[in-house]
Order: sequence, then C-alpha cells, then structure tokens
Amino acid sequence: MPEASAVYRLGLDVGGTNLRLGVFADLALVEETRFQANYSAICKQYPPAQAWQTILQVTAEAIQPLLKKYAEITAIGIGFPGFIDPNTGVLAQSPNLPGLREVNLGHDLSGLLGVHVRVENDANAAAYGEFCQLGQPAGGLLYVGLGTGVGAGLVVNGQVWAGHHGYALEAGHIIVVPDGRLCGCGNEGCVEQYASATGISQAYAALTGQTRTARDIAQAADDGDIDAQAVYVDAGSKLAQMLASVLKVVDVENVLIGGGVAAAWSLMSAAFHQRLEHDLIPVLRGKIKLHITGSGDVAGMLGAALLAA
Repeated sequence: MPEASAVYRLGLDVGGTNLRLGVFADLALVEETRFQANYSAICKQYPPAQAWQTILQVTAEAIQPLLKKYAEITAIGIGFPGFIDPNTGVLAQSPNLPGLREVNLGHDLSGLLGVHVRVENDANAAAYGEFCQLGQPAGGLLYVGLGTGVGAGLVVNGQVWAGHHGYALEAGHIIVVPDGRLCGCGNEGCVEQYASATGISQAYAALTGQTRTARDIAQAADDGDIDAQAVYVDAGSKLAQMLASVLKVVDVENVLIGGGVAAAWSLMSAAFHQRLEHDLIPVLRGKIKLHITGSGDVAGMLGAALLAA
C-alpha cells in the first residue's frame, strides 16, 4: 500500500493505436489501464480543427474515470509524439499525426478537466521514467524507443535535456540512407523508416509483397523466414549507425533501448553490435553500458507523471 503522504499523479503514454494510463503514488504504480484511441486514424479522417477537438474529447474520456476514482491525483502528465516547445507546451508538428500543428494539449485539457496537465515529448518522458527506474545512474542516460516510430530522450545531471526549441534528440530523423524512404518528417532515409515497427513492416512488404506487423515478422524470423531475419538484421544495423553518430555528440555512459520492437532484440543484437563497434570512434569503444528495457509500458507513463510536477 502507498504511504499516506504519497503524491498521486496520472501518467499517459500515447501509442500508435491506444492510450496507456497509469496512476502513480510517488514511483509506485497503483493502477494501469488502456484505452483504445487511434490518433493517427482520427487525423486522417477529419480536417485538422475537427481532428483536434476529437482528440481532446477522446483523451478526456480516457482520463475522467481515473480522476473520479482517485481524488488524490494532483497532476497529469502526457507523453505525446511530436515536436513540443518545453516552455509553452505547444505541439509544433507530429510527423506521425498529419495535420496537427500549433496546438496545446496541456492547456486545452487542463481547461476541460480542471487539473494541471503537462505534455512532454513521449521519448523524453520514457527517458526520464527509465532513468528513475534505473536508480538515477551517473554518467547520463540516452533512451531510444523503438515503436511506431523511433524516439530518443537524453537525461543529464538528473534533468531531461530537450534543447532550446524542445526538438533535441529527434534521433529517429537522423538520415542513415541518403535518398532513402520518404519519412513523415519530410526528409528521406531517416532511421525511423528502417528500425521502427512501421519501417520493419514496410521493408518486409518490399521484399515479399506481404503486409505483416513487426511482431508477426519477428515470429516469422524465429521460425526461419530468411526475409524476416534480413529485415531485423538491417534494422539493428541502421539503429547502430544512428546511435554511433549520436554518441559522438552526447557522450553518455548509459544507453537504454525500449519500445515494442525491443522485444525482438535477439534478432537485431548481432548486427547492432557489429555496426556500433565499427562506427564508434575508438576512444568510446567498450565504454557504453547498453540496457534493454524490461519495464514494458511503465516508463513512459511514469516519466510523464513525474515530469508533470
């Protein structure tokens, strides 16, 4: 049971097709629930203004039952995919949510719910949650989340570093294949198009003509499908290529890889380590502590909840 003095917060992690909601008493998860909400489909179905109002209504609908159940909740944090200004909370753009520009989820939801709501980039929220769950290690932490897209977050000296405009560590949009696949950000050849669940599915379709989910492709790879194995090998190599470039700039000790695609890490590991060793500058080789998260969906919710304070 949480201590009587525990501070209750609600954290949301916005995924590709659902919301994950967690009620926390300090660091302890009290209750977790999921709510079906496909923001991407909403953005494709409606004009931007109508899509935004629909997203607000759906999000409020997901949150309200937990606010009624836990009157102790003092703040709500949301990890949201996109470029978010850390000073204003304004979402400038979300590459995977077409049409959403210059909207403020925290401000608008606070008005609807009557509770303080803070919105963070989803990878920044997950990075901070993982940092806290690892016991706040010294040496800095770089988090890379492999989900519908590829996100990254950096924690240094106990603080999330979002950059001046809030767009730092958009590592998923580092170009690893010049003139490669078109990305939602508008560039071509971003690592997100190769190492995310979406990218893996697209790569497999290009090889085989079959449309399958990344999870199904991973199972096929385990069952001996050579094309499926090749797609994951390429994903691991492209991920390492990106990571080596980032580590040359941020020079942290800890790297944590999470997200749903990380469940298939065994299919990517060999190619990843081979490419990382090749691409890192010699003085960094052997000095990076790599962690594969075992926290499931908790880190994104926890980080959002803690940053809301």
